[in-house]
Amino acid sequence: MNSPSRYPTRYHRYTRRETYAHWGWTILCVAIVVWAMQAMEVQWHFLADAHVQAMDLADRLWPPRWDYAPQILGPLIETVHIGTLGTMISFVLAVPVAFLAASNTTYNRISWAIGRVILVLSRSINTVIWGLLFVAIFGPGPVAGICAVAARSVGFIAKLIAEAIEEVDPGQIEAIEATGANRYQVWATAIWPQIQPALIGTTVYRWDINIRESSVLGFVGAGGIGLYLYSSINSFAWNQVLLILCAILVLVIASEFISAWVREKVT
Repeated sequence: MNSPSRYPTRYHRYTRRETYAHWGWTILCVAIVVWAMQAMEVQWHFLADAHVQAMDLADRLWPPRWDYAPQILGPLIETVHIGTLGTMISFVLAVPVAFLAASNTTYNRISWAIGRVILVLSRSINTVIWGLLFVAIFGPGPVAGICAVAARSVGFIAKLIAEAIEEVDPGQIEAIEATGANRYQVWATAIWPQIQPALIGTTVYRWDINIRESSVLGFVGAGGIGLYLYSSINSFAWNQVLLILCAILVLVIASEFISAWVREKVT
């Protein structure tokens, strides 16, 4: 007499419980998407002819207005200045913040917490929002843009430098401390040389990001090429818009190439 088999006759990838769980998660995700779409009150009839509108816009953009190029050269250079000066200021501010936020160089738990709060505060606010705040303080112009870029970049640079500080070789620190060096001499001779590649690479990488972000700060009055882009869009000068977008694209490609080249040399 044959005994019943201990194994199922059909292969199932998931157990019944896992199958129910997968369906439950799927239904939950669909419900969230439907709820979000209803909450946003999406006008579906606008999407129906979106491809027609896109083709019409492309037709208006072409050809670019080349004779407008001399007028945007100055704002384009100003955009580079905003990104560069903002990065330099953030570099100066980020170094002490990084030493505060690193667990192996901070003074105590309170200074560590202060450093971490600065990191979070800087990175949690977008550059455009920083721009709005500084425009309210300094008025429209590149100064507000420089401050916005610096405020946003401090947290980014300091966070990565703090992580580099926490990963330094402790043997070199102990060797310097054995000579009787004080805290600042240890930082200068044992920690600083070890984090220099990360410091330079992070700063140059942030400069590359800042060049891109500086190009839109003009939308909130913080100077740069964004102001001309915003003005051209509002006046429906689409040929000018295309020229400005091409100029921004060239600028971004150049900054990315420089950033990659420098980081390759220092790492």
